Amino acid sequence: MAKYFLIAGEASGDAHAAALVRQIRLRDPQAQTVALGGDLMQAAGCKLYLHIRQMAFMGFVAVAKNWRTVRNNFRIAQQALLAEKPDVLILVDYPSFNLRMARFCRKKLPGTRICYYIPPKVWAWKRRRIHAVARLCDEVLGIFPFEPAFYARYSYQCTYVGNPTVEETRNRNCSVSPQHGRRPFIALLPGSRPSEVSHCLPRMLEAARRFRDYDIVVTAAPGLDDTFYASFLQDGETLTRNTYAAVQSAAAAVVNSGTATLETAFIGCPQVAVYHLAFSRLLRYTRWWLQPLCFSIKWFTPVNIAADKEIIRECIADTFTADNVAAELQRLLTDDAYKKEMLAAYKHLLSLFGTQSASATAAAVVTSRP
Repeated sequence: MAKYFLIAGEASGDAHAAALVRQIRLRDPQAQTVALGGDLMQAAGCKLYLHIRQMAFMGFVAVAKNWRTVRNNFRIAQQALLAEKPDVLILVDYPSFNLRMARFCRKKLPGTRICYYIPPKVWAWKRRRIHAVARLCDEVLGIFPFEPAFYARYSYQCTYVGNPTVEETRNRNCSVSPQHGRRPFIALLPGSRPSEVSHCLPRMLEAARRFRDYDIVVTAAPGLDDTFYASFLQDGETLTRNTYAAVQSAAAAVVNSGTATLETAFIGCPQVAVYHLAFSRLLRYTRWWLQPLCFSIKWFTPVNIAADKEIIRECIADTFTADNVAAELQRLLTDDAYKKEMLAAYKHLLSLFGTQSASATAAAVVTSRP
């Protein structure tokens, strides 16, 4: 009977890890699964040592403000790992925390097999991390089709298992439509963390409110209460928790950059991507030298990165203004040829990712005996 220890630190990782746990149990019904994770992982059968509500800190500022909690989380995770002595440690995204745990596991439990499912995006930034990932982990299970070739450039191995977003959008439940009335609407996807929503949603709303003939539907993150959004919304603006239904029915969407842009593309909704960066005004004057130091890629969103071309407009940092977003929305809502070209590019993008189940393929790897 094998024991699996999984670590996911935020809502998306909780969903992907839960799907992986279900597939592990199909292949190994007697498997024991313990974890640092969320409600979905617990529902899938994991014994939780720590909940993602205590772990979801992103960025230097957030980590610095909560350094005591972060330090305590490491202590809890390390003690749990030593107590459980798992056969397999499965890391799911959340790179800063998970790489540190991989080092600890390799040192203290050298017999434990380490698998990284959804590894750090080393092809985008912090490229030096590729060496730590490859040397610490027995299996690297990528979710972007270009990752194996990227790892091969450094003489490392990475297995493409498929992308969980493809699977999730294919199996999406859109039976409950958001209560937006009869008029066409613009969907706003402002992110999953309070700081993201607070920075992005006001500018998203400012842009969308210029289109008087369209209603506005805002998608709520799983971990945030409806009351959190109340101060942002005006009368007639709707909040929904059925993101896929909103995106499927929307005339266009404004999406906080990240996995949500892939979801929106695979569902087939025209979109513009946005992303807030601290000190964005400073970037306006330093972009020419600062951006190459921070990022290793031309594009910022997974949609454009995977396609290696601009499929969707990116309004990032200093270019994330209500005027720029509104201008792109105007084009999406009125230029049929432009919209048709974007939707055709979505179909090609989907073909690049393939149709295999990421969770089932990953489970086959992690349950195999070395």
